Amino acid sequence: MVIALNDDLRELVDQLERTTQLPRGLLARLVGDVLGHYDEGVDAFVRRRHAELQVERMSNPVIWDQLSSEIALRRFSADALSPRQLRRIVYG
Repeated sequence: MVIALNDDLRELVDQLERTTQLPRGLLARLVGDVLGHYDEGVDAFVRRRHAELQVERMSNPVIWDQLSSEIALRRFSADALSPRQLRRIVYG
């Protein structure tokens, strides 16, 4: 992911460059990748994690509990979602 470095991000990349000795281009890409990961919205996160947890052969009741726990820890601000709301996101 290529990002435009605003002043805050430029400052972050400057700090990382000073403390890690890694090349600036690599650091900018890394910051972009991290921010891109955390830009994922609640619906996309729920769908992605549901599919990943199904691959692990977890049952939906266990998945709904797991997703509720994970949502509370994510960077995005989201109200607590009930199992019914999670099912609606996944299955429409």
